[in-house]
Amino acid sequence: MLDKGWISMLVFLATSALVLGFFVWRNRDIWQTKARMRGLGATPRERTAGGGLGKILLARLPDMGTPLLPTTEEQRGRLRQRLIEAGIYDRHALALLLGVKMLLMAAPLVLSGALGLTGMLSPIRAVFAGILGIGLGMIGPGLWLDYRKNARQTGLRRAMPDALDMLVLCVEGGLSLTGAMQRVTAELKSAHPLLGAEMDLVQREMMLGVSVGEGLQKMAARTDLEELRNLASIIVQSERFGTSVVKALRIHADTLRQQRQQRAEEMAQKAAVKILFPTLLCIFPAIFIVILGPAAFQILTVFSRMK
Repeated sequence: MLDKGWISMLVFLATSALVLGFFVWRNRDIWQTKARMRGLGATPRERTAGGGLGKILLARLPDMGTPLLPTTEEQRGRLRQRLIEAGIYDRHALALLLGVKMLLMAAPLVLSGALGLTGMLSPIRAVFAGILGIGLGMIGPGLWLDYRKNARQTGLRRAMPDALDMLVLCVEGGLSLTGAMQRVTAELKSAHPLLGAEMDLVQREMMLGVSVGEGLQKMAARTDLEELRNLASIIVQSERFGTSVVKALRIHADTLRQQRQQRAEEMAQKAAVKILFPTLLCIFPAIFIVILGPAAFQILTVFSRMK
């Protein structure tokens, strides 16, 4: 007879297998269609290309993520927008992200099942480990996207005041706004590569006939920065009404620099609170041991003499 732990583990594995099987059955037509389309467009060398387990796994990641692909175009659009805001512009990024999520969900399930069947973990612990691993696999890629987006926005915020100062200097020196954008883009590639790459995309869009304001609006949509939206609205209004853009850009640059200084001061004020917990957990116990240690030995000596 099986005990309750083994029964719960077998129920967990069977339920997980049924859920995965349902996703595979539900999306079998999509898989077959995509496989036929890749087969029609691939050359014979691409079809027979090997290259090890890593390359095979990387090639299969889009297929693995197909069960997790949203059914509505609105949800797919939101996922693509999150990838774009994180700086990932590859057209296969959505399928690869979902494939990684599926892999991170399936790997802990297989690993916990193997550890439970071999006896290295008890059945109950294996079930909990599998559930925890699946949960981490579900939320892990989303947390990584949010972290990448926040880091990217921080770098762009730090670079924008310098870019605006250079833009003001170029416009005041007699260059047009388009020429100033070209010069600033070339200069920023070495000082601030992240902002330089984004402005290079704006420059390419301008070559296709897009105005400076519209290009900056698209850049603001890609980065989800309120500062860029304000800058784009300033330039769009100057292009629409024919007003001077130099004074508005200088005021906006001063505002961004003040905001950057305020954020630095805010982080400095938070540091005093954040350092309190490591101090309590790491430094105070050592101080108590040094101060109370000799007294504890003396108390133990006194009690031993009383006996």
